[in-house]
Amino acid sequence: MAFTGSGAQVLVASNRGPVSYEVNPDSPDGSLRAKRGGGGLVSGLSAIGPDAGALWVCAALSDGDREAVRRGVGEEGVRMLPIPADVHADAYNGIANSVLWFVHHLLYQTPLEPVFDAEFRRQWASYETYNRAFAEALAEEAGQGAAVLVQDYHLCLVPGMLRALRPDLRIGHFSHTPWAPPDYFGLLPEDIRKQLILGMLGADRLGFLTHRWLGAFSACVEATDLDASPRMALSGVPESFQYVPNWNGPGHRTWLGVHGLGADADFLRERSHRPDVEERMASLREEIGGEGRKTIVRVDRTELSKNIVRGLLAYRQLLDDHPEWRERVVHVAFAYPSRQDLAVYRDYMAEVQRVADEINESYGTPGWTPVLLHLKDDFARSLAAYRLADVALVNPIRDGMNLVAKEIPVVSDEGCALVLSREAGAYWELKEDSLVVNPYDVMETARALHEGLTMKPEERAERTEKLAAAATALPPAQWFLNQLTALREIEPIQPDQPS
Repeated sequence: MAFTGSGAQVLVASNRGPVSYEVNPDSPDGSLRAKRGGGGLVSGLSAIGPDAGALWVCAALSDGDREAVRRGVGEEGVRMLPIPADVHADAYNGIANSVLWFVHHLLYQTPLEPVFDAEFRRQWASYETYNRAFAEALAEEAGQGAAVLVQDYHLCLVPGMLRALRPDLRIGHFSHTPWAPPDYFGLLPEDIRKQLILGMLGADRLGFLTHRWLGAFSACVEATDLDASPRMALSGVPESFQYVPNWNGPGHRTWLGVHGLGADADFLRERSHRPDVEERMASLREEIGGEGRKTIVRVDRTELSKNIVRGLLAYRQLLDDHPEWRERVVHVAFAYPSRQDLAVYRDYMAEVQRVADEINESYGTPGWTPVLLHLKDDFARSLAAYRLADVALVNPIRDGMNLVAKEIPVVSDEGCALVLSREAGAYWELKEDSLVVNPYDVMETARALHEGLTMKPEERAERTEKLAAAATALPPAQWFLNQLTALREIEPIQPDQPS
């Protein structure tokens, strides 16, 4: 195909972009108001500099975004795709969040779900359409030999589709979630499994947050009938796969790599001392009350995988096993809304609220509220809680990384004990200085909370210092640049190269 777009040399593709738009309700002419986002990708892309010829391709998610596309309004270096709202809903909620997310996080209640019926197939067609829109836009915009970094489970088919359109490009894909082991991945219909794996293997390089997730993907490739031959690393885990796809050419090799995204220490430390955070710290202290009361802090989106309910049950168990902590500790739990357009998430948030209320009703006194539960997103308040934490509770049943586990030690004022699930990706980097728990074991988690609360200040400070160092080893900008460098260094396979 002819490429007549921007000629960008570095492209990022993701469902959500670095900016969103809303119609300004106070404007008589309906002007649009832009809201800029943050995060690792934004930091990373800015790190390559303004002269790098970079472009971010994303979906127009809101009515404001679609109106911005219609008017031709937009940020330089960003292209929003006006994917029809019904197609996006099917692809994003129907497949990405209700199927792929559930598979990779092992969340299905298998006696009842999943059910791969005609409705699933209809939604899968939308997922294909959604991925094809990205592939075509990237093919149009990319300059000759450009580097394209595709993000996450929303866009698993893009690398293969883009490879067919533009074999000259260097294509990378990064998975921000876990990858399911073969037995669980095998819940998906055989043709869908093969389509997902082939889509991913269209990339020159695939990035994962941990060796565990990379190994799971490798095992899925080997369990899928692709006639793919692995090239083994010293660890015994494949470092690449070579196979002959349905494209022109001698064969294709996809390299695999691990990039454990770290916390942005400079940003967090500066942001956590701004006036709005100081104000929220004062407010939190007032809510906590009581001279010398300790805090157990958790900050999560209300994802099914975050295990908030069992965390609350472990806190209740702590109060039962150690009544001396009653009126001496408060569980500060921030459970911010996530995917509330899905009924199962609304039900989960309601259960979080119910259990917190039950604990407060059973144990609370006129001067002590055992659980301070906040359900409205507030980043400044989260940072305030980070700084106040005596114990941080991070107990997901499965998590690609979990940046909260890395952020709290970085900004903690007095040092905090980290109670960390062995099922978080961050476990592999932070386990030596954390109190590690089985996330399903409420009794063990309660014991770890008690250990954290009774830890001597000097030990807590020493552990926190080590945790912060490990947590910031690969900050977002370097994380992005490392992937870009690795992608650019890949040499294309020549016809006479051995497999």
